[in-house]
Amino acid sequence: MAIKPNAPAVERNRHAILEVISDEFQNCGSILEIGSGTGQHAIFFARHMPWLTWQTSDLPANHDGISAWLQHANLDNVMAPLVLDVEQPLRINDKFDGVFSANTAHIMSFAAVGCMIDKVAQCLIDGGKFCLYGPLNQNGEFTSDSNIKFDANLKMQDPAMGIRNLQDLGSMAEEHGLHRASLYAMPANNMIVVWIKN
Repeated sequence: MAIKPNAPAVERNRHAILEVISDEFQNCGSILEIGSGTGQHAIFFARHMPWLTWQTSDLPANHDGISAWLQHANLDNVMAPLVLDVEQPLRINDKFDGVFSANTAHIMSFAAVGCMIDKVAQCLIDGGKFCLYGPLNQNGEFTSDSNIKFDANLKMQDPAMGIRNLQDLGSMAEEHGLHRASLYAMPANNMIVVWIKN
C-alpha cells in the first residue's frame, strides 16, 4: 500500500470547515471534491457526513496518496479518485448535488480558476452548491498582513499563483450561472464562499 501523504494544514482547518459545509450540504446526497490533494479532507468529511457520497478527484499524480487514505479508512461513502484536470475537457459524466474545493484557487493560474468554475457549473445539478475554501482578497485588497506575505511567497514559486479577488471569482461564477449565496469568515484569514447554480 502506498504511504499516506500528510498535510498538517488539513488537521488545523478541517473542524472549522466541517462546521460550515455540514450545514450547507445537509440536504445533499452527492459531493464532488475538486483537488482532493492528500485525501485527508475527503476521509474526515465523509466520516462526519455519512449521508453524503463523497467523490474524490485530482490529477493522476495524487491518486496513489488519496487511495492510500481511502484504503486505510475503509469508508463506504467515499469514492476512489477520478481524473480531473480543470484545464482539460471534462471526463466526468455524473451530476452532483454539491462541489467542494479547498486551497486550490491560489495555486493555479487565474485562467485555470475560470476553467474550474466552468467544470463546477457542468457538474452541478440545478440548485446545487459550490463551496470554495481558501484565502481571498476583498475588493482587490488583502484582508491581512499574513495574506500579503503568503501571496508574495506563492508568486516566488510561480508568478501565475496568487490569492484571488472574491469579486473577480463572483463575476466568473455569474457568467456560468452561479450566484453567491453565502460568505463565511474562517480562521487564519481564510473564507468559504458558497455559490448556487441557477
